[in-house]
Amino acid sequence: MLQGLEASALASAIRQSTWLYPFLEIVHILGIVLLVGGAFLFDLRLLGLSRKLPVPELARHVLPWSRRGLYLIIPSGILLFSTNAVALAADSVFHIKMIGLVVGGINAGIFHRYIFAAAPEWQHGNTPRPAKAVALCSIVVWVLVIACGRLLAY
Repeated sequence: MLQGLEASALASAIRQSTWLYPFLEIVHILGIVLLVGGAFLFDLRLLGLSRKLPVPELARHVLPWSRRGLYLIIPSGILLFSTNAVALAADSVFHIKMIGLVVGGINAGIFHRYIFAAAPEWQHGNTPRPAKAVALCSIVVWVLVIACGRLLAY
């Protein structure tokens, strides 16, 4: 299956194009900036920085940008993967990256399903420990995912 993906006309066109692969990399990086930039700002607030900003207000402003980043990351990542699918699927760094993505998604899901509902009650910047733990996990996971992504490029 991976060999078929890698041999597809689209993957071949991306590999052979002078500009298409770099364009996809740029789109992927812009998506990372949107996703992780918004997430980091939010996570840093949960960890106690910028306490004057209410958590729900900050979430309304930055988290939609993080979601939009996913709209760039997912398709560009799949297309980039398709150009070298067999080798990437065998690479342990790729596996670590994928595990990191799953952990990051689960972490965000736990926060939004179980912790964030109480955010309007967090007075004077006091964020509960579970929210801080999720924020710290988020920062560590996204740094790991980005590092693995960069290692795969070399």
